[in-house]
Amino acid sequence: MANRSLVSRGYPVGRLRNEVDRVFGDFLGERPRLGARLGLRERSFPAVNVWEDEEKLQAEAEVPGLKMDDLELLVKGNELTIKGERKDVGVTYHRRERGTGSFCGVVRLPADVDADKVEARLENGVLTIILPKASSARPRKIEVKALSA
Repeated sequence: MANRSLVSRGYPVGRLRNEVDRVFGDFLGERPRLGARLGLRERSFPAVNVWEDEEKLQAEAEVPGLKMDDLELLVKGNELTIKGERKDVGVTYHRRERGTGSFCGVVRLPADVDADKVEARLENGVLTIILPKASSARPRKIEVKALSA
């Protein structure tokens, strides 16, 4: 009981607890996000996974509801830029977790890629991008020569 009165009076422990509750509430989706509380339009960059093997890098981005015409991909050196736009369909939302509007993000890749050989496909809301590594970024076997004495 004593704790509650301290919390309600705004003592430091109570303020800290309120702040922690607010942050975790935002993180867990239990409260509107900060941008929404401030009246800002939310622009969400899609979730992206990137992995590699010896020959290529591969990226997958979650872009549900988008078509290839809604997306633009740019590759330069070791950077992949993903641009797109989720159009507002003009309905009244009762719950809205997926933002609308333009998004643009740069994904730094762990190696340079051969931009002329990059391929992309969109299937079931997942954008898959195959990025062959530039020859300078691929591992090369070096022959060790014995010195003659």
